[in-house]
Amino acid sequence: MAELPDVRFLTVAEVADLMRVSKMTVYRLVHAGELPAVRFGRSYRVPESAVAELVQRPVSDVG
Repeated sequence: MAELPDVRFLTVAEVADLMRVSKMTVYRLVHAGELPAVRFGRSYRVPESAVAELVQRPVSDVG
């Protein structure tokens, strides 16, 4: 059996706490495809590395 990479997954609530946003915002990011996630049953798990990448992305000016 091949070894799995050492990936740490976070719950939606943990991601929301890290990003200081609501859980609904995290769900919106997941459903929009901006934040990759894996579904386990009825819940989602987000790779910690994906959260770090999203937070470090440059913010574009609007308007």
